[in-house]
Amino acid sequence: MASLGINLDHIATVRQARRTVEPDPVSLALLAELGGADGITVHLREDRRHIQDRDVELLRGTVRSRLNLEMAATAEMVAIALAIKPDMVTLVPEKREEVTTEGGLEVARQLPAVKRICTRMCRAKIEVSLFINPDARQVDAAAEAGAQFIELHTGQFAEHHGNARNRRRELNRLIAAAEHAHSLGLRVNAGHGLNYENLPTLHAVPHLEELNIGHSIISRSVEEGLAKAVKEMLRLMKGYRSG
Repeated sequence: MASLGINLDHIATVRQARRTVEPDPVSLALLAELGGADGITVHLREDRRHIQDRDVELLRGTVRSRLNLEMAATAEMVAIALAIKPDMVTLVPEKREEVTTEGGLEVARQLPAVKRICTRMCRAKIEVSLFINPDARQVDAAAEAGAQFIELHTGQFAEHHGNARNRRRELNRLIAAAEHAHSLGLRVNAGHGLNYENLPTLHAVPHLEELNIGHSIISRSVEEGLAKAVKEMLRLMKGYRSG
């Protein structure tokens, strides 16, 4: 059975909409762990649109499972990772105009830079995962860069899940990439767009060690908890007497 990493970025997105203190991804990381999460994942973006530096610092001191820091391959983020020392960093592509990460990291095109980052993280005893599309060329580059893990981008699989022919095509790409990575000694994770409907289909992909899932779990938690939250607010309102 693969382990489950919970991505808490969307908790921070709600908080930053009001620039307030709630909901707090740090305290909710504890609830995720109590629920059985095997790890906590957060993406510290260069524009700080959701997760903040403060979150990462506090999570490092409070997460009891495993802290995975998603980040761009920049000097600023490398310095932060080396200072915070998460259990793992996942290098991802990043564009300011995107709503969420749109594709995998082009490791092959920037191999020397990625290799240097992998070397620095290895010296600091921080594991490195590279978020890549299910493509043999990128898998080869990840192995050459010295990463311990790849995370297969499952976005296309999720997008085409409703079409049987396209679903099979994307599933075959994931299977081939996972098998190739495993043959090179890379450990394999997966994530992006996974939800309660498409996840069972992913069981066909071999060698998966961890699935990183965020949006669908956070959305389900809102659905499951909204009625309870409304009832609690109504209880607090009962003591009000107008006039």
